[in-house]
Amino acid sequence: MNMSDNNNLEGFSGNAGRKAAFDVNALVRENIKNLTPYSSARHEFTGKASVLLDANENPYGSPLEDSFNSYPDPLQWQLKMSIASIKGVPAEHIFIGNGSDEVIDLAYRIFCNPIQDNVIICPPTYGMYEVSGNINNVGIKKVNLTLDFQLDIDGILAAVDEYTKLLFICSPNNPTGNNMNRNDIEFLLNNFPGIVVIDEAYINYSNQKSFIQELTEYPNLIVMQTLSKAWGLAALRIGLCYTSLDIIALFNKVKPPYNINEASQELAIEALQHTEQVNNWIKELVIERASLINELLKLPFVEKIFHSDANFILMKVKEANTLYHYLAENEIVVRNRSKDVLCDNCLRITIGTPEENIQLLKMFNLYE
Repeated sequence: MNMSDNNNLEGFSGNAGRKAAFDVNALVRENIKNLTPYSSARHEFTGKASVLLDANENPYGSPLEDSFNSYPDPLQWQLKMSIASIKGVPAEHIFIGNGSDEVIDLAYRIFCNPIQDNVIICPPTYGMYEVSGNINNVGIKKVNLTLDFQLDIDGILAAVDEYTKLLFICSPNNPTGNNMNRNDIEFLLNNFPGIVVIDEAYINYSNQKSFIQELTEYPNLIVMQTLSKAWGLAALRIGLCYTSLDIIALFNKVKPPYNINEASQELAIEALQHTEQVNNWIKELVIERASLINELLKLPFVEKIFHSDANFILMKVKEANTLYHYLAENEIVVRNRSKDVLCDNCLRITIGTPEENIQLLKMFNLYE
């Protein structure tokens, strides 16, 4: 469990391997194939320049101490190089989104024709897969996880039709916290006819290897990660995407020209210099996770705590709605997931600092 995925991807191509015959262009919407992308001032010029008079910027700078009067790098190359040095993936295979939500939305807009096409999600899972599909007017096929929160392989493949374009897999999964079986995911990568999107937002808290190590084998693979969780940069909205050069080109074609602001880029680059500190936080949080689970299992109203590979736990309790409101009244906010399929009477609780966890346990012990 650390920030580096220990990849050594020599000869990285992103388009070779077991699914080499996969044709991503066959899945792309016709209007996207024919799209002429917006060309910004900073796209059109490469090289060094002492005077920039091409982007209608304020020549006097800005009222801030740092100068933000110039548009940011539209492709975030310096930030991508910093990420590449940690992840072992060439910068050319990295796309940076305004949060992972932008990556999700772009996948819909690139591959899914409204009304006609559909995607498969596996509830209970991250809610934005469905919300983004509804925004884009794309059909959502739901194949629920099994009772032990694993992928229903047969159900997923049975749901595929000629208009199925994307499959979203969250691992570790939100809200259940568990990793998906790696063999099941690999089976789907080899047999699903469309794009497989693996959301690894919580991978740094898990012992499972990232699927970015498999990019050379699966041209139909998109891996999403984020700087919002382990890196603690949620306010900056930095979503990471690793995939083939063909899909990267499509993302860059469709995204807004300056989707990541300069302040976010600079702060993210600075944060990436502190991997040791972040690794220590991860280790401490995993210890806190085990300790908190041990204490919570002693409470009479706790029926089950599901295995977690993330920085949160899913806990089945008696009368979740009542318990949720009790905590809120005492200024402690958790997530009530009781309305999610397979999550009846379940609360999702983020692992906090030792002090926050003690406060939570104190309120639980006072609950009657």
